[in-house]
Amino acid sequence: MLGYSIRRLLAAIPTLLLLIAASFVLIQVAPGGPFTSERPLPPQVLANIEARYGLDQPMWKQFWDYLYNIVFHFDFGPSFKFKDRDVNDIIAQGFPISLTYGFLSFLAATSVGVTLGVAAAIRHNTWIDYFAVSLGIAAQALPNFIMGPILILVFTLYLGWLPGGGWNGGAWPYLIMPVIALSTSYMGSIARITRSSMLEVLNSNYIRTARAKGIPERQIIWKHAMKPTLLPVVSYLGPVFVYVLTGSVFVDIYFSTGGLGQAYVGSALSRDYSVLLGVTILYGGLTVLVNLITDLAYAWFDPKIRY
Repeated sequence: MLGYSIRRLLAAIPTLLLLIAASFVLIQVAPGGPFTSERPLPPQVLANIEARYGLDQPMWKQFWDYLYNIVFHFDFGPSFKFKDRDVNDIIAQGFPISLTYGFLSFLAATSVGVTLGVAAAIRHNTWIDYFAVSLGIAAQALPNFIMGPILILVFTLYLGWLPGGGWNGGAWPYLIMPVIALSTSYMGSIARITRSSMLEVLNSNYIRTARAKGIPERQIIWKHAMKPTLLPVVSYLGPVFVYVLTGSVFVDIYFSTGGLGQAYVGSALSRDYSVLLGVTILYGGLTVLVNLITDLAYAWFDPKIRY
C-alpha cells in the first residue's frame, strides 16, 4: 500500500505543474489585459503599471517567477484590481465559506444518496424503489443554478421561512438552502450508482451461497454486500467533492454568501488575472489531491487495484 501511495503521489506532482503551466499560458494569450478598458491609458502610464507588476518581462520569466513564488512561498501575487489586497487574502476570506457549505453538501449528498440507493436495491420493485428512483431522477433534473432560484422563490419570497442570502457567520438558517441547492443533483447520481451496484452484488453467486447457508439478511447486506457495492460509489465521490466546490460559484451568486465563487466570477469580468489564475490553480490542486485520496481509498476497498 505504501508503494502504491508513493507512485500515485509522484504522478500527481507533474500533473499539478502541467495544470499551472497551462493555466498561465492560456490567461497570457487571452485578448485584453487587466489594465485595458474602453478608455485606454496613456502608453507611458500603461508601461509604468506593467513594470510595477512585472508584466513587461518575457513570458518565460513571468512564469518562472510565478512558479517560484507558488512552490516556495505559496504566494499567488497581488491583485490587479484591489491595490490593498493580494490573492492570498482574497482566497483566505472566501475559501473557508465555500469549503464549509461545500463539505456539508458533500456529506448530505453522500449520506442521503447511499441510503436511498441501498434501500431501493433491497426493496427492489416496491414503492420504496419507485420513490427512490423518482426522487433521484427529479434531483438530477434540477442542477444548482436552477434549484437556487426555486428555493429562494418558495422558502423566502412565498413562505418567508429562511433568509434569501448572506452568511451571518455560518448560522444554520443561512446554510440550509445553499446546501440543498448544491447537493440535490449529486445526491440523485449517487443514489442511482449505489442502487445499480447493490443490485449487481445481491445477484452474485457468493451472495446466493451466503443465503443458502442461512446467514441473516442483515449480516449479508452489511458484512458481505456493502463493501463491493461502494467501489463504484467511491470512485465517483472524488469528483463530486470537487464539483460541489466549483459549483459553489452559482450558489455564491444566488445566495450572496461571500464565498470564493463571487471573487472568481468578479475577477473574470474585471480581468483580474492574478485572482482568476490563483483560484483556478487552487481548484485544480484540490482536484488532484481529492483524486489521489480517492485512488488510495479505492485501493483500500479493492486490494487488486494495488497490483
